[in-house]
Amino acid sequence: MTIQTPDWVKDAVFYQIFPDRFAQSPRVSKPNNLEPWDAPPTRRGFKGGDFAGILERLDYLVDLGITAIYFNPIFQSAANHRYHTHDYYRVDPILGGDAAFRAFLDAAHRAGIRVVLDGVFNHASRGLLQFNHIMENGDKSPYLDWFIVKDLPLRAFDLHVAPNYAAWWGNRELPKLNTDNPDVREFLMDVAEYWLRQGIDGWRLDVPL
Repeated sequence: MTIQTPDWVKDAVFYQIFPDRFAQSPRVSKPNNLEPWDAPPTRRGFKGGDFAGILERLDYLVDLGITAIYFNPIFQSAANHRYHTHDYYRVDPILGGDAAFRAFLDAAHRAGIRVVLDGVFNHASRGLLQFNHIMENGDKSPYLDWFIVKDLPLRAFDLHVAPNYAAWWGNRELPKLNTDNPDVREFLMDVAEYWLRQGIDGWRLDVPL
């Protein structure tokens, strides 16, 4: 297979955005229990940044002279960094959801800025449907081989013992997807193709193997 680097990326000037903490717009309704924007960040706390806020600062980004933005993960998650993916097909509602991302993506393209998303395809989260399915149904779950399960029931929340499934660096919050499973590979390829069809310009792969 021949890998061809897109011409636009060769001279691109990238700007990386951590969505929770770049900009917040009052136009996006959110849960109430957010950290004060100017307070020191914490490991679990959410600041409530969103795509409407990023869009409102698009002129600032253009003035910097950038030509591309790389976003840390934007999909539905229970973590402020969103590497704990719950739903690969849905932009996190705290970020404004799919509609807010669509508005930003269209405006960025009109401004000549490419958009690259973070593809977290090595591991997911305890909140992913397929992992929850195993927690609920054990060895009867049709998704049992979507993960590398050592024994059952899954010890996903027991902090006193090691997880009994493969997890990224042993972090029980990040169950490792079994990418040797053709169904998992097909699922991840569909995710990648779906967002490319939505108009993103590329992926940055996080721990691809």
